[in-house]
Amino acid sequence: MQVDWQKEIDKRKEALLTDLTEMLKIESVRDEKRGSKNAPFGPGPREALDKFLEIGNRDGFEVLNLDGIVGHLEYGTGAETMGILAHVDVMPAGKGWDTDPFSPVIKGGKLFARGSSDDKGPGMAAYYGLKLIKELNLPIRKKVRMIIGTDEESGWRCMTHYFEKMPLPDFGFSPDAFFPLINGEKGNVSFNVDFQGGNGANAKLLDFSAGLRENMVPRDATAHISGIELKKVKELLNKFADDKPIEVEAVEEDERIAISVIGKAAHAQEPKNGENAGTYLALFLKQIELGAGAKQFIDFAADYLHEDSRMDNFDLHFTDEIMGDLTMNAGIFNFAAAQGGRVTLNFRFPKGIGASQIEEALIKVADKLGAQINATGKMQEPHYVSPEDPLVKTLLSVYERQTGNKGYGMVVGGGTYGRLMERGVAFGAMFPGTPDTMHQANEYMVVEDILKAAAIYAEAIYELIK
Repeated sequence: MQVDWQKEIDKRKEALLTDLTEMLKIESVRDEKRGSKNAPFGPGPREALDKFLEIGNRDGFEVLNLDGIVGHLEYGTGAETMGILAHVDVMPAGKGWDTDPFSPVIKGGKLFARGSSDDKGPGMAAYYGLKLIKELNLPIRKKVRMIIGTDEESGWRCMTHYFEKMPLPDFGFSPDAFFPLINGEKGNVSFNVDFQGGNGANAKLLDFSAGLRENMVPRDATAHISGIELKKVKELLNKFADDKPIEVEAVEEDERIAISVIGKAAHAQEPKNGENAGTYLALFLKQIELGAGAKQFIDFAADYLHEDSRMDNFDLHFTDEIMGDLTMNAGIFNFAAAQGGRVTLNFRFPKGIGASQIEEALIKVADKLGAQINATGKMQEPHYVSPEDPLVKTLLSVYERQTGNKGYGMVVGGGTYGRLMERGVAFGAMFPGTPDTMHQANEYMVVEDILKAAAIYAEAIYELIK
C-alpha cells in the first residue's frame, strides 16, 4: 500500500494539536514534596501520564499504568518488540517568559509552552505516527510499545521501575533530541562540592543561590552581603557588567545588600550555549574581600568554574575522536553562612574517560579549598550504536526520503531514553538549523516541524515493523 505520510498527518493536524495542547497545559514538573503513593514525583507528572494514557485508551491502544510512575501503549503482535520511549515530565519554567509557560499559544507558526520541544511535542508527534499506522490498518509483523516516563529530567526512576517489571524492547528510538539521528550519547555523572560556612572579614556573604537543576545552565543568581556600602557595590557592579552578556542589579534590603545577575539558561549538554549567572556573580564577588568558607565557595566558582566547560582549570581536558569533548556544567549553587555551601556539577563524558578520573581531578582542587566531593545520583556510561546497524540505516533512509536532506548520525552530550536499549537511538524531533530552546525561557516548537516529524515517525515505525 502506497501511503502519502505527510498528507495523512496533515488530515489529523487539528486533532494532534488539540491533544498536544491539553498535554502542555499540565505543569508536569517534578515536585516530590507534594508526592504521594500514587504520584511519587508529584501531582503534575502523574496527571500528564494519565492524560497521555487516556488519549491512547481513547484511540484503542492496549494501555498499562505502572503505579502512576510510568506506562505504555501497545500495538500489534510479533516475536520482536520495537520501543518508542518518550517522557511527559518537564523542567521548571524559570523566569524570563513572554507568555505563560503552561498556557500554550501559537505565534508566528511557533507553539510556545514548556515541554513543546522537550518532550511533549515530539512525543505526541511519535504517537500520531503510530496512531496513523493503526488507523490505516497497515500490515505489521512486530509489536510496538510506546513507553511514557515521568522522571526523565531527574533520575530516570520511572524507567528503572518499568524495566524491573517489563522486558527491554529489542530495538527502538526516543523522540527526544535532533534529526537526522543520534547514535551516540556521552556518559553522565554529577558531583556535589561541599564547603564549610562562615565569614572571616568585614564584608560578609550571607547567602548565595543560583540554578534550578544540575542539567541546566543557571539563568538567575542572587546573593546577600553585608559590611559594605550600597554605593560602593553599585559602582563595582556596573563597571563589572559593562562588557559582559548579563543583567545586574544591587538594592538594599533590611540592612543588607541584594545582588542579582541574569544570564542565559541552556541545556547542560553544551554549557557554552548559556551564560552562567552563578559563576558571573561569583566572579563579581571576588572583588569584595571575604573570608572563611564564604571565600572558598566564591573562589571555587570564580577561579575554577567560570567559563570553563571543558575542565581546563582542573587539568582534565579530554576529547574522543568520535564522541567529542568532556563537558562540565555548574548547575546549582547554594550557600548560607551558618550552614555552608554546595555546588552541583554535571558532567557529560565520552568513551575513554570515566567518572573516577573526573572525581580525582575534583578532589585535587577541593583539597586546596577545604571542600568535600560527593557523587550524586546515578552514573550513565557512554552509549553508541554502529552506523551500520539496520536500525540506523532505516531511520536515516526515511529521513532522507521525506526531507530531501542528507542523513547522518551524531554524538551528543544529552542523555535520552534511547540509550536504555542496546540497539536504541534518539531520532528527532528538532530539525537542523532550528534554534534549540529546550530548558530555556520561551521554549517553542514550530508547528510545521511537529507535523513533519509525525510523518517521518509514521513511515519510520512502519518500515521497522512491517
